[in-house]
Amino acid sequence: MEENVEVNTSQENKSGNKFLSDVIEIVESTLITVFVIIMIFTYILHPVNVVGTSMTNTLQDGDRIFMTTVYGSLSYGDIVVINNDMAYLLDSDNGIIEKNIDGSSLKECIIKRVIATGGQTIKLVPYSGDVVVDDKVLDEPYIKEKLKNGGVFDYPITVPEGYYFVMGDNRNGSSDSRNPDIGLIKKDQIYGKAIIRYAPLSDFKYLGDSYKHNSNEEQ
Repeated sequence: MEENVEVNTSQENKSGNKFLSDVIEIVESTLITVFVIIMIFTYILHPVNVVGTSMTNTLQDGDRIFMTTVYGSLSYGDIVVINNDMAYLLDSDNGIIEKNIDGSSLKECIIKRVIATGGQTIKLVPYSGDVVVDDKVLDEPYIKEKLKNGGVFDYPITVPEGYYFVMGDNRNGSSDSRNPDIGLIKKDQIYGKAIIRYAPLSDFKYLGDSYKHNSNEEQ
């Protein structure tokens, strides 16, 4: 009887040790998962609430998106979240003019689409509504309607290196690079790049693909 008791006790100890090992493994996996999620949402993905209608029809007022602060170079079509703390305009020699916008209602966080980057030449044509970049008319299926005004710049202009020309998809309901209180966007004004619309869930959409330049001519 004593031998049987010792055998049973040994089996119980083994079972207890296995259970404890399984619990520790589950706890470790859970902690690692939580840590990874915290790191992702602290350093990679940031939730942003869309306010206003300047990006319709792509984004609606109240949409929620994730932006990432980890991305390569920005290009045409990228949607970016911007800290509009200063306006950058151009003089007659294409030099940058810094304009303080303290007191402006546009000194805030805004979301727009990159239309032209440093070194590119852009021209807005209000009578046709066309946007021309490097002599190519852009095919813009994402806009609500074609633009009716060219804004503050005397076109064509060449965007200086380190700056971007941005516009909202709701061209006639957007304050963007055409506005003297926004102008060109400096690289360090960009908080991040929008990549996913996650709410409302029914409109879940990946936003990371840039639209490519197209012209009215066959490629």
